[in-house]
Amino acid sequence: MDINFNKNEDHNKLLVSSLRHKLKRVYLGGGEKRIEKQHTEGKLTARERIDYLLDSDADTIEIGALAGDGMYEDHGGCPSGGVVVKIGYIKGRQVLVVANDATVKAGAWFPITGKKNLRAQEIAMENKLPIIYLVDSAGVYLPMQDEIFPDKEHFGRIFRNNAQMSSMGITQIAAVMGSCVAGGAYLPIMSDEALIVDKTGSIFLAGSYLVKAAIGETIDNETLGGATTHCEISGVTDYKMKDDKEALDTIKKIVEKIGAPENAGFNRTKAMLPAKNQEDMYGILPKSRTDQYDSMEIIERLVDNSELEEYKKGYGQTIITCYARIDGWAVGIIANNRKLVKTKKGEMQFGGVIYSDAADKATRFIANCNQKKIPLVFLQDVTGFMVGSKSEHGGIIKDGAKMVNAVGNSVVPKFTIILGNSYGAGNYAMCGKAYDPRLIAAWPSAELAVMSGNSAAKVLMQIEKASLKKKGEVLDEQKEKELFDKIKSKYDNQVSPYYAAARLWTDAIIDPLDTRKWISMGIEASNQAPIEKRFNMGVLQV
Repeated sequence: MDINFNKNEDHNKLLVSSLRHKLKRVYLGGGEKRIEKQHTEGKLTARERIDYLLDSDADTIEIGALAGDGMYEDHGGCPSGGVVVKIGYIKGRQVLVVANDATVKAGAWFPITGKKNLRAQEIAMENKLPIIYLVDSAGVYLPMQDEIFPDKEHFGRIFRNNAQMSSMGITQIAAVMGSCVAGGAYLPIMSDEALIVDKTGSIFLAGSYLVKAAIGETIDNETLGGATTHCEISGVTDYKMKDDKEALDTIKKIVEKIGAPENAGFNRTKAMLPAKNQEDMYGILPKSRTDQYDSMEIIERLVDNSELEEYKKGYGQTIITCYARIDGWAVGIIANNRKLVKTKKGEMQFGGVIYSDAADKATRFIANCNQKKIPLVFLQDVTGFMVGSKSEHGGIIKDGAKMVNAVGNSVVPKFTIILGNSYGAGNYAMCGKAYDPRLIAAWPSAELAVMSGNSAAKVLMQIEKASLKKKGEVLDEQKEKELFDKIKSKYDNQVSPYYAAARLWTDAIIDPLDTRKWISMGIEASNQAPIEKRFNMGVLQV
């Protein structure tokens, strides 16, 4: 191992360590005092409920753990968006669980809470996964109601999705384990089956104070909408449970009896670990986002037995396309090659840049995978498409459009892992969030933006200098440096993977060693949703 490998390894392991420390804080939700308060009320926390519900000996992945990170600080913050979402297993059956975290503002819905709940439902709908709601929420966070209430992707869309999933035959089970008020009261009742915990669970459109103000009636919340009321008088709920654990045990029994899912027919054989050491990825991935490296070295540490069949190996070399297996699942991998390559014509092509020939190759490969019903895995480390007169005259826009078209129209499930750079249109072509990957995760080394902080600062500096010049002003060297550093600092913060994860542009930031698990569980989920469309590129100027 050389000195650069050791430096890279130290750097990337520190990034993973920092991720773990941040997640450890996030897992505390609203803090230890509020967790203790939850326990004194006889309730488990959201994470404790999920841990008890899911099979302890099986893998899980968490969606949006870092949602809301660094946001809403003026309102006291909103760790994990105030809701915990995990994909795991109940009695061996893969499910998705959504649990309100009552330690965060009593489980109230912030704008990011709504976005995260909709993302959870999207995953369930795309993959026809049974979804379980563990409800414990005070409803919309009123100080921000204008950002969560009326729009298409706001609170009300949740109930529309409840209705859609019901018509699709997707199992929905809700357990009311705390407050369930106002519009939120519709969620459990629009589910297939609803459980409610005695004395701690309650459902009503308006609480006792609002009832008193609206119609003058004096009544306590338990009589108004407690477990006895809804299980024995209104018939709104189906099961009255004595405590959280009994409710969760009952859900396990219900899930255990669900019929077998349909099968999409994705190819899987016996899983094998990579032959090459996966931990080497820490040393292979450069510390600097501008340094070159051989992306094939990463791929060989992700795929079963480190074996693959490369498609069009000698053509369009700034993108690697290959067939392989991950945890036994057949996959088609599209990866940005970060190595400087020399073409047969003797031309040098920069690694991480998409050239016309690479875009053409990727387009053909995507079509092949759709024809063969092979899920696609995108490994992003892309600075964008090649620019300049030669590329423009060669039709880079046309070739890039074909690739984006193929990604957008692909009908096999797509999974995206952002290893490093994810800039500009390269993010789109390599299946960024806008192109509906079933799951999208980033390594701690990732950067997402229109361009790098350094490049953006240079562009903005040129604009600023031109503007000042028109006014007859000139920046001296010191002021120019100060302005450049200020612009770059702001932009660097925005390209951080944490900035992206907070806004759910990615589903998670993950340890590179968890990449295989994410892809495997994602394909297993997607295998429950048979493909109903045929791949069609539509009309495109060729």
